[in-house]
Amino acid sequence: MYRFLLTPRWLALHVVVLLVIPAFVFLGQWQFGRYEERSSNSDVVTRNLEAKPVPIAELVRPGESVDESTRYRTVTVQGSYDPAHALLVRRRTQNSSLGFYVLTPLVTGQGQAVLVNRGWVKAGATADALPEVPPAPSGQVTVTGRLRPSETEESSGIRNRGALPSGQVLLIDSDAIGKGVPYRLVGGYVSLTEQRPQTSPAPEPVPPPDVGAGGGLNFAYGVQWWLFIGVAVGGWLLMIRREVKDRSAEQRHDTEDGEAADDGQRDGRQTSAEAVEP
Repeated sequence: MYRFLLTPRWLALHVVVLLVIPAFVFLGQWQFGRYEERSSNSDVVTRNLEAKPVPIAELVRPGESVDESTRYRTVTVQGSYDPAHALLVRRRTQNSSLGFYVLTPLVTGQGQAVLVNRGWVKAGATADALPEVPPAPSGQVTVTGRLRPSETEESSGIRNRGALPSGQVLLIDSDAIGKGVPYRLVGGYVSLTEQRPQTSPAPEPVPPPDVGAGGGLNFAYGVQWWLFIGVAVGGWLLMIRREVKDRSAEQRHDTEDGEAADDGQRDGRQTSAEAVEP
């Protein structure tokens, strides 16, 4: 009855099922891994966003890199802006519009400084037109903002390239920018959220990060892939069961046809015999 399972068509189906199952297992595990990664990242970011502001020197100093565990931590820093070395960061979208981040070094004294992202401005009317940038305030200021590591192509998804207009960059890379300034920079930057004294007009503040569901979708996708394993196995068994049922019905039908034919032959012989009797 089950010899059909060894036919070429069914052997091909067995191979497909045996390949699909480990593939679905791998995809489910990968999604669960992404869930754990994003949930951990969400916890770190949420905790840092809710923490009270601390002086930046407690977390990082010029010449040091911002640790991933302190990203988005709210810090305070005092100093004076250096507009001579201000930069525009290209290809930054906010409010569904393309524009620039306004990046200005804040000199803290003793040959040290930190890059401050003062906010976002809308792009000019044409690709070559410079945006309108509110000037940085003069004198001493106190900046409060979210601490960020330097950007890379991998972390930002932006492909860096040269041949940009003077005073413009694609990535907020403190190491690269530090080569063109006369002081040591913190290995990261501060995204401004508050400034004293306040100035008007000012660049539009950069919104806080979207923490999201912490990988909840990845967990759902992982469960979905593993459910597909049950669907694949269940469908495979259902097809086998249906084939057995169809073959059994066909066999019964053939048997019934054979028995009917035998009965007809017997009736015919009996009728012939009765016809030749005197």
